[in-house]
Amino acid sequence: MTDEEMVDALKALAHPVRLRIMKALSGTERNVGEIGDDTGIGQPTLSQQLAVLRHAGLVKIRKDAKLVYYRIDDTMLTNVVSGTEKLGGRSAIPTSRSPQPAPGVANFARLG
Repeated sequence: MTDEEMVDALKALAHPVRLRIMKALSGTERNVGEIGDDTGIGQPTLSQQLAVLRHAGLVKIRKDAKLVYYRIDDTMLTNVVSGTEKLGGRSAIPTSRSPQPAPGVANFARLG
C-alpha cells in the first residue's frame, strides 16, 4: 500500500457519515436503499459518500440488474490497519511507571 493510498483511506474513514456507512456494511453486503434505511442518510449524500469510499478502495461493488451492492474490501481494510500499527512501535496505552532519566543528563524537578 502506498502512502497516498493510506492517506486516502484514512481520510475516508475519518468522516462521521462514511464511518456510519462502514459500520452498516460490517459483515454484510447491502444495496444503496438498505444502507440508507439503516443509516438514515439521504440518497444524494449517501451516493456521494459511497463514491469517496469506493475511490479510497474501502468498498467494492457488485451490480445485479438495477441494484448496486456494496461490501467492505476486507483486504484493503486489513492493509490500513496493518499500516497504522506499523507507525507506532510503542503502545498507545501509557504505563504507570515514570520514564527513567537519561544517564549524564541534568534532571529537573517537575512542577505541577
